[in-house]
Amino acid sequence: MPSTTYSFEREVKTHKQADIVVVGGGPAGTAAAIGAARRGKKVVLLEKSAQLGGMGTLANVSVFMPVGNVTGIYREIIKEMLAEYLPAGHDESIAPQYSPFLLRQYLNDKMKKEGVDVFFHCEFVGTVREGSRIRAVIVSTREGLRAFEAERVIDCTGDARVAIDAGVPYRTGREEDGLTQPMTLMFTMQDTGKPVKPILPEGCYYYENVSDLPQGRRLYWERNGDGALLVNMSRVKANGADMEQVNYAETEALKQVFSIANYLQRTGFGTYAIAHIAPQTGVRETNQIEGRYTLSEADVVGGARFPDAVAQTNYEIDIHSPDAQKTTDERKVDGYDIPYGCMVPAASIDNLLVAGRAISATHVAMSSMRVQATCYALGQAAGIAAAVSIEDGVPVGGVAIGKVHEELKKQDVRLLGK
Repeated sequence: MPSTTYSFEREVKTHKQADIVVVGGGPAGTAAAIGAARRGKKVVLLEKSAQLGGMGTLANVSVFMPVGNVTGIYREIIKEMLAEYLPAGHDESIAPQYSPFLLRQYLNDKMKKEGVDVFFHCEFVGTVREGSRIRAVIVSTREGLRAFEAERVIDCTGDARVAIDAGVPYRTGREEDGLTQPMTLMFTMQDTGKPVKPILPEGCYYYENVSDLPQGRRLYWERNGDGALLVNMSRVKANGADMEQVNYAETEALKQVFSIANYLQRTGFGTYAIAHIAPQTGVRETNQIEGRYTLSEADVVGGARFPDAVAQTNYEIDIHSPDAQKTTDERKVDGYDIPYGCMVPAASIDNLLVAGRAISATHVAMSSMRVQATCYALGQAAGIAAAVSIEDGVPVGGVAIGKVHEELKKQDVRLLGK
């Protein structure tokens, strides 16, 4: 490996100033932007791709996992885009399959209505720190490097990219060896109503039996009566935050997709053809920050409750084997709180919050809190907390949680038992 390192210095002009800059436009990022904007703050949302929605659109993970509640911004999405699935109460569970294309359009429209300033094709490069604060974030754009200044920054990159660059301690994967849950490339097949000739491109695999499949199981959804089959059956051992491993995963996962489709066409889905393959392989787990509190397996299993709760879920412990074995550790849980302290870095950075799957959590706990609906909840709370911290002139770690809870309630969030 080359050992040369370079010092790269460049003057970067500021493109925009805002009260709050949110980096990453996935579920946590979009919800954080909305939550802050509804508090009257000027919000900029920076997204590295051409679309909002994170894994739900970019990776076609187009089914919301059941989390035991439908509340806040997540509830709005269901009400406005998937009204037929909207439950009467906030304390119910749904698992709707949706169109990633419609969600992409919905989120674009939602941001305009909420007054959020979205910038696409803005890949995070680094932070500019002044003492215990982040003064600006630097992104790579179509016009080169640009700076965005803010009073508060919310890291919703999924990989804790902003936090790590700013010096926040972190860890990767499971505690004993750093291995992360494997990656999966999602795809859809469409019922054509007539027999389809199976295709198996050169270099792909011939799967004869269920035991040959990458996950050793058949896992798919066909819930909307429109002949669209959403398939989650590939599995690649790789860390989604490691460039060499991602290079391998993207090519290996695509081979598996064609191989799985061929298998399905031979085993019950003879009239189905591939309709869409996600443009990138989905990532379940990469980095977790060290926060003021770390959500643990005991918290998840024991149904922990916290006075600074900002999100709740009963989604199961769901660990796809980090060794890429054909096993999945699935354990039912009854429901638990996720405290605000999981989003506040333990390091002394006064104006940074982290929301989404990169919050402070152990490997096992993260496997339960990582799904989209919970990330929407965490993001909404982070956006509100950042806004409150500006108003009160306090660091994000010093926010009065009572004020956050009041605003969450105004934004139609229901925390059960609170």
